[in-house]
Amino acid sequence: MITAKIEPFDINTVLPTRGSDEERSRMLASFAREQLGEALARNTASAGSAPRYEKTVDHRRGAPEESVKPDGVIVYEFELVSGILEWIGDMLVKNSPVLTGRYARSHIVLADGIETDPAMPEAEAREYVFLNTVPYARKIERGLSAQAADGVYQGVAVMASKRAGNIARIRFSYRTLAGGSQKDKAARQPAIVVVPY
Repeated sequence: MITAKIEPFDINTVLPTRGSDEERSRMLASFAREQLGEALARNTASAGSAPRYEKTVDHRRGAPEESVKPDGVIVYEFELVSGILEWIGDMLVKNSPVLTGRYARSHIVLADGIETDPAMPEAEAREYVFLNTVPYARKIERGLSAQAADGVYQGVAVMASKRAGNIARIRFSYRTLAGGSQKDKAARQPAIVVVPY
């Protein structure tokens, strides 16, 4: 899981240092929620949907903001790369030509060479690669389908690169499939390569 945090700052420059402990805790919780709202809005604008996040209050995962100590810490960790991976997977399916549906069902994503679920990557990877396992994927990418005259992978890669911003470097490429017959290994398939920053 790849995450990102908002840069920490000195809360005393934002909130008053006087007042009761309850007042300070309430103000800190309110301020944290406000910052969370702004971060969600920014990330939603760039990724197209609100990213999942995990909240930790005074080192307690999932605790409510109201339970923060007056001088405590609230941390929100956003799962940004998984959001862009999920978006790419969805776009590949939406842009797939459909005759039997086999091509649309044959998109896979590899995390450092191991197949994984794009919505829930099991581990932090240096590189994610989307491929299609059907032998005719290269023909579709060259525009030999009336339903995808401009191909599929290259167009989705361009759109994903624009959406990803500073989350990851995304590019179109060709990659070989691991495993399978010798013929499959030699075939270079259209690919979208995602390298998190």
